[in-house]
Amino acid sequence: MIARLAGRLAALEDGACILDVNGVGYLVHASSRTLAVLPAAPAIATLLVETQVREDAILLYGFADAAERDWFRLLTTVQGVGGKVALGLLSALAPEALAAAIRAGDRAGLTRAPGVGPRLAARLLTELREKAGAMPVTPGVAGPAAAPAGPAEDALSALVNLGYRRAEAEPALARVLARLGAEAPLGTVIRDSLRELAG
Repeated sequence: MIARLAGRLAALEDGACILDVNGVGYLVHASSRTLAVLPAAPAIATLLVETQVREDAILLYGFADAAERDWFRLLTTVQGVGGKVALGLLSALAPEALAAAIRAGDRAGLTRAPGVGPRLAARLLTELREKAGAMPVTPGVAGPAAAPAGPAEDALSALVNLGYRRAEAEPALARVLARLGAEAPLGTVIRDSLRELAG
């Protein structure tokens, strides 16, 4: 089984990349979050890999960090969640947002991912509620998501004061912070979180 690949990034495709490792091009499927942090081709990139062997194919799924890989493994234990749907969930929700959505019972948040309808979202919430608290939410850190600090805490407070429930504001804020970074200006974070909640 292939667990890790390091090689020259040959190309980016929709939902995948090709890593050239010593002249062999590996097609590695990945979330939009992982693809976004890869260096520009033809730089050297390293991905953690989950290998799935089927009767008709050997599929490689790549991850920028162990937290995303571990969530992929957990998600694919749920009936109806294959690799493609799991990557869709991880593209729509960062691990910390996914953990928050499951803890909060946020079915609507889960259905934002492609391929996840209300029935599958309900199954995810039922089967993963007890397991989500023990899952890593940031690289190398296990356990439930820590309370946001600094500007993130101020942004969450502002959203709650505007009338949003903490359970719906936390996942939206987590998605915005994953996209903009923790150092983004407070006003920008609040504005983008409001757009996320409205969308």
